Amino acid sequence: MNLESLTINKQSWDEVAERFYGRNPLPEYGPLAPTEDELLLFGDVSNMKVLDIGCGSGHSLLYMQQQNARELWGIDLSNKQIEAAKALLETSNAPVHLFESPMEENPGLPERYFDIVYSIYALGWTTNLEQTLENIHRYLKQGGTFIFSWEHPLHSRIAKIEEKLTIHKSYHDEGSYDHEAWGAPAIMQQFRISTYINTLINYGFQIEKIIEDVRLTEEDIQRHENRWYSYEKAKMVPTTFIIKCKKI
Repeated sequence: MNLESLTINKQSWDEVAERFYGRNPLPEYGPLAPTEDELLLFGDVSNMKVLDIGCGSGHSLLYMQQQNARELWGIDLSNKQIEAAKALLETSNAPVHLFESPMEENPGLPERYFDIVYSIYALGWTTNLEQTLENIHRYLKQGGTFIFSWEHPLHSRIAKIEEKLTIHKSYHDEGSYDHEAWGAPAIMQQFRISTYINTLINYGFQIEKIIEDVRLTEEDIQRHENRWYSYEKAKMVPTTFIIKCKKI
């Protein structure tokens, strides 16, 4: 666990939390990606205990409450995000347990307890992928489901300059990097798809589905015009990948 990176990211998230309030929560998996309404990866979550890794403002947990999940649990590095999530879920008819904590640490979560653990566009913030996935494996019941989405590793390695796509960084390079589009100091982690898959396998997960599709509608043209995740770039390079797996 890189304490310096965690300190920088915590301060950054506390500064920009309001900007990302409610951004791309379930049923969305990420910008220009298919939604849960289309993919149906979770299935029926009625009476299930769910844990959100990097829960942000709590909107994905609110979605889970609306789908009749039995218990709502979440962790997030940012105090501002946890406070926002507490306020959003204050009137929840399901028990809510929120922890301000890096995902690399267990802040007191029960082990072998959850039916579903998920992470929507948050896993790439980990400073230790192995420790984070080991934690998630421990949290899950035997046969439990883990679903996560994150920025596709090709996306930040390919730049759109005028009408051309240019590779400006090797796909093989892995590790931490400063996110140029963040607007505040922020350190993310970049891994190849194979690294995610092999690490999941090494920590006792069975891969069930990998999705790299894009969702290109007229609404998306307007919504993502001139942004980091642009419609024009997404026609050529996926923005997001989604993996569903289970604990074995």
